[in-house]
Amino acid sequence: MTTFPVTTSTLSENELGEFVKEKYELNNNFECKLFRTGMNHTYFLSYNEEKYVLRVYSYNWRSKSEIIDEIELLRLLSKNNLNVSFPIKDKKGNFIQEINAPEGLRYIVLFSFAKGKKTRFLNEEMCFEIGFLMAKIHSLTLNKTINRTSYNKKTLIELPYEYLKQFFSEKLHEMKFIKEFEKTFQNSDFEHTQNGIVHMDIWYDNMAIEGEKEITIFDFDFCGNGSLILDIGYFCKQLFFIESDKNQYESKVQSFLNGYQKIKEISEKELKLIPKAGAAIFIFYLGVQAQRFDWSNIFLSENYLKMFVGRIKSWIDYYELKK
Repeated sequence: MTTFPVTTSTLSENELGEFVKEKYELNNNFECKLFRTGMNHTYFLSYNEEKYVLRVYSYNWRSKSEIIDEIELLRLLSKNNLNVSFPIKDKKGNFIQEINAPEGLRYIVLFSFAKGKKTRFLNEEMCFEIGFLMAKIHSLTLNKTINRTSYNKKTLIELPYEYLKQFFSEKLHEMKFIKEFEKTFQNSDFEHTQNGIVHMDIWYDNMAIEGEKEITIFDFDFCGNGSLILDIGYFCKQLFFIESDKNQYESKVQSFLNGYQKIKEISEKELKLIPKAGAAIFIFYLGVQAQRFDWSNIFLSENYLKMFVGRIKSWIDYYELKK
């Protein structure tokens, strides 16, 4: 019987574990467990108190050169004693493994495990420390570029709209809203702002907190080039939706900004761009969900679009009322 082709596979925990233990000369008692599937597939390898994270990149999601640049960025940050999950070399000194999955070639990278726990409801001290760490990362990557996506009007708004058009009518109010937002978003808005390498996904789900001060950031899969205010705006927007009490939001976002500015100044122009930056990244991620239909098809309904765009609207409206 002919084996039927697949577009996405989930690699066996057992065989993957054996493969990694041999490549990295890990103790044979290490156990490999699938943590979650998603943009990429994540496995945990653990033995007693020792733990690693294994990322299996989805087929055709990132090129090898893009992964190499992500690895080099993490090595730079780690060498400068910044708390990030960093890549691990195998016994031959390689950071990237290749596996012939049923759908084709997939890349694998082993990372250090970020100690601590994910904390959805952050207190002010945690927000300060997150801002402090983000600013340290931005200071180190200021004016640097990598061989990855450059985040601008085309990649943040125009391409996501094209991806969404495959699933939704342009007559929908939500699609019209994105189109109108596109008209207000100009690359020139971000001229004379600080540029460098951005993470693009810094929020509680991509960091571990040990105690209240030990923050470790991970998952740099979307790192690229752009205005540093994008990372700031995205974190603020995520905090906005977690904190239903907007007085609490204002207090915590100020702590975050204070932590950031302890290391790095944010200009008045950049502060005013926070609402636009946060909204743009949320539109970008709507596009990712459309682009990666295999992963996110449960989200691609009109109800989901209405909910998601409704959040973007409420964020923009909030800052319009503050003017």
